[in-house]
Amino acid sequence: MSTSKVERLTNLVIGLLSTTQFVPIERIRRDFAGYNECSSEEAFGRMFERDKAALRDLGIPLTYGGPSGPAEEQGYRIARTEYELPPITLTPEEGAAVAVAGQLWHSPEMASTYSSAIVKLRAAGIAVDDAEMATVVGGMGTALEAEPALAGLVAAVDGRQAVAFEHLAAASGVTSPRTLEPWGVASAKGNWYVVGFDRDRQDQRTFRLSRIVGGITPVGLPGQVRIPDGVDPAAIIRSAAAEPVSEGSVTVWLSDGHAHDLRRSGTEVAPHTLNGVPGTLVSMPVGSWTSTIRAIAAHGADAVALEPEDIREAVIDTLRGAAAAHSLGTAGTHEDEEERR
Repeated sequence: MSTSKVERLTNLVIGLLSTTQFVPIERIRRDFAGYNECSSEEAFGRMFERDKAALRDLGIPLTYGGPSGPAEEQGYRIARTEYELPPITLTPEEGAAVAVAGQLWHSPEMASTYSSAIVKLRAAGIAVDDAEMATVVGGMGTALEAEPALAGLVAAVDGRQAVAFEHLAAASGVTSPRTLEPWGVASAKGNWYVVGFDRDRQDQRTFRLSRIVGGITPVGLPGQVRIPDGVDPAAIIRSAAAEPVSEGSVTVWLSDGHAHDLRRSGTEVAPHTLNGVPGTLVSMPVGSWTSTIRAIAAHGADAVALEPEDIREAVIDTLRGAAAAHSLGTAGTHEDEEERR
């Protein structure tokens, strides 16, 4: 499986940030993931020129130079002092506003900007939740996709008005009418949820917006819904969407020079060659089941879950699903075709 453009750029930035020396162009082609897959000098040259332009667009200062002498000793680096931002602090309210804004960027232009920011975060060594990344970079079932029920529910929360809708139960696949006094709407784990008082069940309930079928119908008059004192709708939604945390671990084989985020989150056990490819065995804490599966699967053939068997099977199923979804998509761009040659 070839290295994606995002992973290639991330590896390039990390490599050039991690040294104070200029890295010769031949070493970049030989040792940096993605470039060592080029079939010819010309293909590498075209790819590297496009990537330099992409980094400039991201505002990353790529510097060319080196000691005086032969041209082959010249190279590239990224000066950390010019690249790093000063510490940024946000109040809880400011952080929530930024998160909501990011979730609402569903246009192609804004999604591209958001993806660029993610590249910078990863290049700086900041861990990014893969469950959230799936909603940003070409993922499926995302909070970035406009939920038809979202506008109606936000208006109902703002107007303190009850609503009615049809809800599809995940377990049974049966729809049923529900009447809700909404307290708040928020996103968690890449999905939108609404929480409130369910008049039909006479209890607090949380509903995932993607399971609301049809439209939202206002019920009663605005101003009739009262949010109980001390209720934090966002906290309730985060708790409802949270996955059980496992105390187990997974043994993963990682090919040399790849999956640096997984290496940082685990402990190296021993060098190991898999199917003739050199690599390392790494023991990783599982934590969130879904996030762990996605994190491993995101690296394709460069990360192979070995045990336990249930995680291994889950990763394989995820990759099969991604392959099936890709086969139904449109053909890649001319640039992607050129890079695959």
